[in-house]
Amino acid sequence: MRKIYLICCCSFFLFASLVAQTSSTDSLQLAKVMEEYGAWDPYPHGQPWRTTRGRSIKTEAEDLRSLRARVPASDRLSGTQRINRDLLLHVLDDNIYQREFGAHRFPLDAEGGFLTSVVYRILGQRVNSYESFTHYQEMVKGLGDYFEDQIKVMREGLKAGKTDPRLVVNNCIGQIERQLATPVLESIFLQPVRDDEARTQVLKKVVEQETYAHYRNLRDFLKNEYLPKLRPGIGISEITDGKAYYQQRIRYFTTDDVSPEEVFATGQREVARIRTEMEAIIERTGFEGSFAEFLTFLRTDEQFYPKTPEELLRHAAWITKRMEGKLPQYFNKLPRMPLTVAPVPDALAPTYTTGRYSPGSYQGRKAGAFWVNTYDLPSRPLYVLPALALHEGVPGHHTQMMLAAEMEGLPAFRNNLYLSAFGEGWALYCEYLGKEAGIYETEYEEFGALVYEMWRACRLVVDPGMHYFGWSREKAVDFLSSNTALSLHEVNTEIDRYIGWPGQAVSYKMGELKIRELRLMVEAELGDTFDLPEFHDLVLANGAVTMRGLEDLVEEWIMAKMED
Repeated sequence: MRKIYLICCCSFFLFASLVAQTSSTDSLQLAKVMEEYGAWDPYPHGQPWRTTRGRSIKTEAEDLRSLRARVPASDRLSGTQRINRDLLLHVLDDNIYQREFGAHRFPLDAEGGFLTSVVYRILGQRVNSYESFTHYQEMVKGLGDYFEDQIKVMREGLKAGKTDPRLVVNNCIGQIERQLATPVLESIFLQPVRDDEARTQVLKKVVEQETYAHYRNLRDFLKNEYLPKLRPGIGISEITDGKAYYQQRIRYFTTDDVSPEEVFATGQREVARIRTEMEAIIERTGFEGSFAEFLTFLRTDEQFYPKTPEELLRHAAWITKRMEGKLPQYFNKLPRMPLTVAPVPDALAPTYTTGRYSPGSYQGRKAGAFWVNTYDLPSRPLYVLPALALHEGVPGHHTQMMLAAEMEGLPAFRNNLYLSAFGEGWALYCEYLGKEAGIYETEYEEFGALVYEMWRACRLVVDPGMHYFGWSREKAVDFLSSNTALSLHEVNTEIDRYIGWPGQAVSYKMGELKIRELRLMVEAELGDTFDLPEFHDLVLANGAVTMRGLEDLVEEWIMAKMED
């Protein structure tokens, strides 16, 4: 008997030793692949803009497939390692698919695509030395090669039947025309050197003689060669293999294995639910008239609109400060980075959304900014501003993104990783959280919060509607305008945004529904011991994760809490 016992013990310890050895091997293998991917850079060193010059998209895809094949499949990894592994696979699979499909051949979107990337990069430059000025001047001079590269891949797209829709291209031509109409000294390219007269004069000559010429050349290509050959419709399903592409974008942006049909059905259910809540608020206001008439009242009554950009910015700042004062009630841990309120840059404002978060940078000594669009004030209702401030500022994107920026020990590939289902789902959940925090002070602001929630629910319908089920732009505009009190300007810019960014719009509501579902599950399981700040800390503790990964984290946390 003792002999059998010793044999069993030896077998157990041998098995445990093998498991530990396998776990260690897998951990080291994962770390090596993550390090290689973090250092992987297909772009030639010294290249001022990320182009396809000197590289092969096919070779890139092969490099990425080789990395993916070496990612360990074992489940004998720690919780943090499993998160890293799952995120790495999510990113690698998408990067491989995008290259194999040829998505780089249609590089524009409703906000400008690579044109907007230029604006962001220029606005992020800091020129305060001879070296930084030399680097910036080379960057501006390199813009011509960058534009030529984009023209080259768009020509390839024409041959392959993979192109941008006409509407998107027309919007981008308008953006170029506005840039060319801007006096050189007032252009974004002079902004980084505006306080230095000598450098301004040097750069003025470059922008005047070279940069604006590159913009004119790009405009002429888009107008005269590209636009006449484009497909007439708006949906991505109209391009070669477009339906399969849209299905992949849905899976990528939701970080879940869902179909366009499932997203569409979820949207219809949510629209019906929210509509009932909206009608209850209308009844409480005492308004006498139909739902459509109430929306017209909100869109046209002057009491709901700011008179000046400063009024809009001050109101946004006050809402933000009020919520900041309540944050300790909902979080145990908050970021160090301050948050400011600022207008959307003029170069972006006409086709930009009503607000956006511009991330802070500890390295660049730049505060986080809640950007508020002050263009076309009659389309910027005050009753939706609280929901917008909660989403873009605190406790939404600023809190989530800056806590992630403060995390230490992350693999390099996760440093700037953004997953829409997580980030936008969290920000939309924070609009809902504003009800508990008492941020919505009037029935109109409560209705405004539902307007924003309805807006995201409508996305689940109009995005697959246009890109998968063949809806026209007019049908999508009518659906969004008849179900929300968004201004007609905003309705149109939003629909154009979805046309140029297939799949991304559905991530908000799908992510928010998952976070709210997980909160309800935790409340039910833990009962009186449920701690809301602790739940929020858990959700944000690991930075961006997939929805499946977040669900695993929450389930493990519940089990640990119940064992205490």
